[in-house]
Amino acid sequence: MRNRVFCGILLWSCGFSAQVLATPEEEAQLVRLDQINHDLELQREWAKYRWGTAVTECYQHYFVGHCLSNARARYRQEIDPIQEQEVALHADQRTLRASLKDQDDAKRAADRASPEKAAERAKNQSDYEQKQKDAAARAADLEQRRKDAPKRSQENKAGTQLD
Repeated sequence: MRNRVFCGILLWSCGFSAQVLATPEEEAQLVRLDQINHDLELQREWAKYRWGTAVTECYQHYFVGHCLSNARARYRQEIDPIQEQEVALHADQRTLRASLKDQDDAKRAADRASPEKAAERAKNQSDYEQKQKDAAARAADLEQRRKDAPKRSQENKAGTQLD
C-alpha cells in the first residue's frame, strides 16, 4: 500500500513537471496532495501508537533493552518509507504552491498595469487631494471662527442689552 502511494506520487510529480495546469486544476491537485499528506500523517500516528504499545509491553519482559531495540527497529522500518513519501509529497506541494503564487502575482501585476486601474488610481488620488483641501479649508474656517468668537460675543452682548 505504501509503495503504491509512493510510486503514485513519484509518477504524478514526473508528469506534472512537464505540463502547465490551469489554476483550478492546480488547486484541485493541491487538495488531493493535502489528502495524501493527511493519510501519511495517519499512518505515522498508527506506527507511533504501535511503537508505544510495544515499548509498554517490553517493560513486562526480563530483557527490556533487547526488546526496546527490536521495537525501535520495527518502528523505524515502518516510519522510513512514510518519511520518504512525505519528503516527495512536500516537494510537490512546494512546487505547486509556488506555481499558484506566481500565477497570482502575474495576475496582480497585470491588474495593476491595466488602463482601467491606472485611471481608477488617478481618480482616487485626485479625490484624496480634494478631500485634503476641503479638510484644510474647514480647519482654517474653524480657526477663524475661534479667533472671531470674542468679537462676536461682544457684538451679541451689545445687541441684546435690556434696560
